[in-house]
Amino acid sequence: MASATNVRRNHQIRVPEVRVISDSGDQLGIMPTKEALRMANEQGVDLVEVAPQAKPPVCKLMDFGKYQYEQRKKNQEAKKKQVQVQLKEVKLRPKTDEHDLQTKLNHVRRFLAKGDRCKITLFFRGREIVHKEQGKAILDNVLEEISDVARLEQEPKFEGRTMHMIVAPNAAKSK
Repeated sequence: MASATNVRRNHQIRVPEVRVISDSGDQLGIMPTKEALRMANEQGVDLVEVAPQAKPPVCKLMDFGKYQYEQRKKNQEAKKKQVQVQLKEVKLRPKTDEHDLQTKLNHVRRFLAKGDRCKITLFFRGREIVHKEQGKAILDNVLEEISDVARLEQEPKFEGRTMHMIVAPNAAKSK
């Protein structure tokens, strides 16, 4: 069924005849739209088009307000079960000490274990910018250290005074 916001109902249905289904799900057959509307009025419900692409369109006798409510509930439930993958960032410097680097790598591992992608950024300050190859070596070392849980998604790239790469969880390890 289509979303409740763009569904035609009652007098919005402009085709000469429709296939009608009762509120309980029984087939009532193909009939003129006017007769189906009369039937809906007698029962105190709406005539709602549930399959407009069918020949003839399929309409159901139902309470439209209740239908909208159920559709909203379904959408909320689907949204709740959705997993949002985030891009986390870990910042480094060329002079980052080995222990601090290991701590940052543990953060990266934790982010990847949750299923998030991770951007590893290396900042250059002052004269450090002259040694871009040293920065590339650091990022390569980081990638080698986390290669058991991560795969490279974006090659190390240099922009301004920063160099960054993006890693994602290994397909086998991700949830």
